[in-house]
Amino acid sequence: MNDLTNEKHFGAQVEEKSEIRRKFMTGVYLWMFLALVISAVTSVAAASSPALLANTGLFFGLLIAELVLVFVLSLAINRLSAGAAAAIFLVYSVLNGITLAPLLLVYAQATVAKAFFTASGMFLAMSLFGMVTKKDLSTLGRVLFMALIGLIIASVINLFAGSTMMDWLISLAGVAVFAGLTAYDTQKLNQIGARAEENETYKKLAIIGALSLYLDFVNIFIYLLRLFGNRD
Repeated sequence: MNDLTNEKHFGAQVEEKSEIRRKFMTGVYLWMFLALVISAVTSVAAASSPALLANTGLFFGLLIAELVLVFVLSLAINRLSAGAAAAIFLVYSVLNGITLAPLLLVYAQATVAKAFFTASGMFLAMSLFGMVTKKDLSTLGRVLFMALIGLIIASVINLFAGSTMMDWLISLAGVAVFAGLTAYDTQKLNQIGARAEENETYKKLAIIGALSLYLDFVNIFIYLLRLFGNRD
């Protein structure tokens, strides 16, 4: 009887952990989706105000503010409440929407739509892969992080070189890097969810996870936009 009781107790614990993991991942995706909607709406609104986008000082100020918010959210998460972390994330999504608005003016609407739906499909496929694969992607994550650093360096160099071919290769590499990071981040978050407990930290981890996946999606979208590149 004791063995049967222990087996039932263990089964109940496993089921409880699985339910917490599902709720955690659902929370991550909901926060990410909300941020993407806010960014999209903000971008459309900002694109209708050319005077706002023409203010170079304001634009760079917003970029700096975005970086500050990401660092605050990432480095000070333990000192923030879940509500404060959520507020910072949502403010960041608004600011990012404004800084992405020029893309709606530079590229044809059909190109933007094509890039968005392609990015959505790629993100969904890679996130599902990260969720279900049994292969440990931690080594891939380290390789992709180094590739990301190389990507940033190459992008800075090409600002001065102005090579069309190099820009195309950077965009292609960018899509590959962030598609891989989507799978890696999803697996990492799934593992965090499996160990999480429903408390304040659990809620904050879901917001940080949503930020990671949000950035993966946005970067896939931007690099695809550069690849498709049919400008008005």
